[in-house]
Amino acid sequence: MGREEQRQAMRRTREELIAQLQELYQQAFERISQEDLGEGAIARLTQLLLRSREAAITPLEEEIEAPLITRAPGEA
Repeated sequence: MGREEQRQAMRRTREELIAQLQELYQQAFERISQEDLGEGAIARLTQLLLRSREAAITPLEEEIEAPLITRAPGEA
């Protein structure tokens, strides 16, 4: 697999992971809203989930494609 193909594969993988995480968090938000926990507890859980979501997804979104590490010319 060439360098460009590897970069594209990494991008696709990252985008798929983001989509999966977003779906997971959406399900969690829906489950919380269906629980009879009271407004205060729901607000606290929602805030924690939002912080968790941000911490999980943001690094994947911000990742800059680093150049692939290759051998220096002349190395075996």
